[in-house]
Amino acid sequence: MKSLAPQTTDEPLTRRRFVQGSVLLALCAKLNLAAAQPALAAQKTAQAIPELHGNEFDLVIDYSLVNFTGKLCVATTVNGSLPAPTLHWREGETVTIRVTNKLSEPTSIHWHGIILPNAMDGVPGVTFAGIEPNTTFTYRFKVQQAGTYWYHSHSGFQAQTGLYGAIVIAPAQPENHAVQGDHVMLLSDWTDEDPMRLLQKLRLQSDYYNEARPTLQDFIRDAKQHGLSDALEARKMWNEMRMSPTDFADVSGKTYTYLLNGASPQANATVLFKAGDKIRLRLINGAAQSYFDVRIPDLKLTVIASDGQDVVPVTVDELRIGPGETYDVLIAPHDAAYTVFAQSLDRSAYARATLAMAENLQAAVPHLDAPQWLNMDDMMGDMDERHAVRHKASEYTPNNDMRVDTPRRNLDDAGVNLRDNGRRVLSYADLRSVLPQADTRAPSREIELHLTGNMGRYVWSIDGVTFAHSQPIPFKLGERLRVVLVNDTMMLHPFHLHGMWSDVEDENGEFLVRKHTVTVQPSQRVCYRVSVDALGHWAWHCHLDYHMEAGMFRVVHVS
Repeated sequence: MKSLAPQTTDEPLTRRRFVQGSVLLALCAKLNLAAAQPALAAQKTAQAIPELHGNEFDLVIDYSLVNFTGKLCVATTVNGSLPAPTLHWREGETVTIRVTNKLSEPTSIHWHGIILPNAMDGVPGVTFAGIEPNTTFTYRFKVQQAGTYWYHSHSGFQAQTGLYGAIVIAPAQPENHAVQGDHVMLLSDWTDEDPMRLLQKLRLQSDYYNEARPTLQDFIRDAKQHGLSDALEARKMWNEMRMSPTDFADVSGKTYTYLLNGASPQANATVLFKAGDKIRLRLINGAAQSYFDVRIPDLKLTVIASDGQDVVPVTVDELRIGPGETYDVLIAPHDAAYTVFAQSLDRSAYARATLAMAENLQAAVPHLDAPQWLNMDDMMGDMDERHAVRHKASEYTPNNDMRVDTPRRNLDDAGVNLRDNGRRVLSYADLRSVLPQADTRAPSREIELHLTGNMGRYVWSIDGVTFAHSQPIPFKLGERLRVVLVNDTMMLHPFHLHGMWSDVEDENGEFLVRKHTVTVQPSQRVCYRVSVDALGHWAWHCHLDYHMEAGMFRVVHVS
């Protein structure tokens, strides 16, 4: 088997920069642009995402020029679009998708959350060889589900440079919720930097993009509020742990421009509605590295689906969505205009769009919330011994300098920077699948994995082992498993198991919700059951692309 998806290199970036420069020059010449021009006006108008309907699709992956910040950059696009076209399928039908690669390197498309034959999953080196330049690969499979999903490249950092798009699958039976408007809201993060260069910066200084680190001014403020002794003790504690209380995200608004439907906050994607409309918004996080906290000021969000699966409706003011996750929400607008506001978890910047009754109407854009500090539960787990959970030890290694002895199990916690904000915030404990578990068997065995890392070296691992030194995890066809994920780090990890569903349990082992991507918060223990019903090799990884690339990736072998 050839090398699998997450790979890194210490080679100079000369060739990569040469290829990118050559592509930029060629595209500029083709479009009659001055390639030497240092900057152009950033895109000011949002462009509608193309929509494709039917059973047969032709997708062409190529380079395109984009400009979100005033700098002309090369993106990886599908049919010339960023995001890629939204694909509309119907449950029960067979789709054929011909993907042609016009890049100078291999590519791929993974159909995220779609249950399909192993050879169609689209992970190079795991389920197929990839799509070589100037070749066409045909995906063909029966659509066995309905709801909101998405697709993206699983080759290098092509998803970071633009190769991602939405999938909307109409159910075979009538919809459970009648709406007058139905709109995709696809969140993502864009950087003008070469992603490999960005990764190198993180390896040299893991907090390079963190501009929320505690400052002298913060210390003076804390000393005034809590006293000099307490302020000094707090700083001493963090320094001894070699941790930062504001280590929320590796990559921030320092380099990222956050996009909603491919539009920057300045371009402001706009969705029109009529008075009295009930609207479904299909929220998708297609970001490489960013969590978003989404709200629409003055509107309630009624959550009706998670990861394409219907849930018992729950009404909230705000929700957090991790990379790979999707949520469907219903809204009932009554004013002329609203802002869809999606601030990054670290509160460094935001994406936004407008819902309006007419063109050129806008609503006020909220200020970013002030970041909170990680607390002791985030760092050390459940400090109350009455709730301590016995689990295997996660040993300290060069790839793992963190460990949580008593992980917390509070799925009703929305997470850092959402606590006590005065709004009703969604948590996993609020989610209840409409359909009961299809497989009611008790698990026959348990697999426990620790999500580990060494921030000083910017290495991410599972059980202290990076992907390069790992062995496939054996699953047996037909078995029912319980998976236990323990997060020994201070960062959130959205974990995605390809090819099979994850039936999330509550603290008492009762079924909550079926998902394909499960966020594990800092120092948290999350359990889910898996019915092993798909032969072959399958990817299982953190959906933060830079974590996956740095080692937090495994292959499951079902036999």
